Amino acid sequence: MSAKIGSRIKALREQHGQSQEDLARLFDFKDRQTVSAIETGERKVSAEELLRAVELFGVQLDYFTDPFLLTGEGSFSWRQSGVKSAALANYEIDAGRLIAAFRTLGPQVGHGAPLLRRALGLTKQSQIEEAAAAGERLAAEYKLGDVPAARLAEVMERDLGLLVLMVDPIKGVSGAACRLPELDVVLINRQEIAGRRHFDLAHELFHILTWDAMPPQHIEEAVPKTRTRVEQLADSFASAVLMPASVLDRFGDWTTFQDDKLIARLNATADELLVSASALRWRLVSLGRLAKAVGSRIPENRLRHNGHPKPLEEPLPPLFCKSFVEVIGRAIDQGRVAVRRVSYLLGLSIDDLADLFKTYGVEPPFAL
Repeated sequence: MSAKIGSRIKALREQHGQSQEDLARLFDFKDRQTVSAIETGERKVSAEELLRAVELFGVQLDYFTDPFLLTGEGSFSWRQSGVKSAALANYEIDAGRLIAAFRTLGPQVGHGAPLLRRALGLTKQSQIEEAAAAGERLAAEYKLGDVPAARLAEVMERDLGLLVLMVDPIKGVSGAACRLPELDVVLINRQEIAGRRHFDLAHELFHILTWDAMPPQHIEEAVPKTRTRVEQLADSFASAVLMPASVLDRFGDWTTFQDDKLIARLNATADELLVSASALRWRLVSLGRLAKAVGSRIPENRLRHNGHPKPLEEPLPPLFCKSFVEVIGRAIDQGRVAVRRVSYLLGLSIDDLADLFKTYGVEPPFAL
């Protein structure tokens, strides 16, 4: 609890543009080292000091004690387009509640954090080809099969220990990666078409696996005018994970197709691999299986929505994921959290919550 309170005091201090010296004066501490010790959890905060913080920062007492907040504890990297900073900050709080609920309740019901974290061993100085090779190796090591996109989320959760949540975010948000000391999380907008969802999933996986070597930006443009080196590496990795050379081998020679026949083949192959036709085109170019000049001539609007003028009719992925729902269900069943609290945290009515449990084959832990 001391670490949690300390991290939230630090977050409030930084939001208010105050230094540790400023806060030491406001609390009548002798020096800033006392503030530093509080913020790192080395020193406990007395009841009087906690009430003083409530008064100084104008927050409720439960801001410092609520286990279902992530303020000051997690680092986010958002993939978005045109979202105003205030709206994104508010949604980050909502998303943080989901993650904090899993982080808090999981250990209580026997869902432990992974013992080890995987890392790719890449840096900003790595070549684009090295990122692609890392993607190829990951697809092979975890046996993603003939349609890697279909199994990627499962492998990320089961084998890499990540929490992958399908969410309904605010407009403009495609997805996010979140790093906590004990948990890595990927959020994906389930309303996006399949090809974009899967690419975002692989892209955010890159950020998780390279977070220490090259921490991603807090806010990343999904369709930027120029891409940073880190984002170029992430895109190369994602393309290789979803479209390994060994998988593309079974589609044969692409140089014999031209114009409309080439476009039709790109669209059909993209649909089969659950990727976008545009991403497939550039993956083929990077592998030297399609000339860059040929790929550049293809009109982008002939390749949108996985090769169709409108998105394919496909079932919407259910909210969140099975492990998340199972943890929440066990926590309710064991009396560790109230149903109404869960309803608030997840933004669902109690009826919708019951339907969510049934979707994942989990018996609702309460009677309607």
